[in-house]
Amino acid sequence: MSRPASTPTAQDFVPFATAALDFHRALNVPTGPLVTSRAELDALHEHLVAVYELLDAHALRTGALMPAAGDSLRAARTRIWQAADHVHAAYHAVPRPRAGRTPTHEACRAGLPEGAPELTICRRHQITARLVRRRNTPADLHGPFTGLVRH
Repeated sequence: MSRPASTPTAQDFVPFATAALDFHRALNVPTGPLVTSRAELDALHEHLVAVYELLDAHALRTGALMPAAGDSLRAARTRIWQAADHVHAAYHAVPRPRAGRTPTHEACRAGLPEGAPELTICRRHQITARLVRRRNTPADLHGPFTGLVRH
């Protein structure tokens, strides 16, 4: 029995997201040495946070029924957060277009030191960081290994 064409599932959308990223890279990331733009890093950070939230939902639901699978999903969720954290740091390491300088770490913690919409990345990062701190211990986030191995 086939499902109706109008009933989408998760499997219907994730491949499109992957294809869109591949297409974006092919069209917008030039070859050769060039500093990526802050807008590109902001968009990439937003994507990683969305993947984190998707993995978080799967980890919570799956972990309750299948602990080994849940452990793997939680480990993946932690690694995605670590990637988002590094992209956030890269964003601040890239010079601002007009000023040619980067804001201080303290200015970033204040919220939107450069003003909206330029620094929505910090607000998004802080909101997600609260969830990350509820779901993980500091050892989870900074250790070289992020999960249990169950057989």
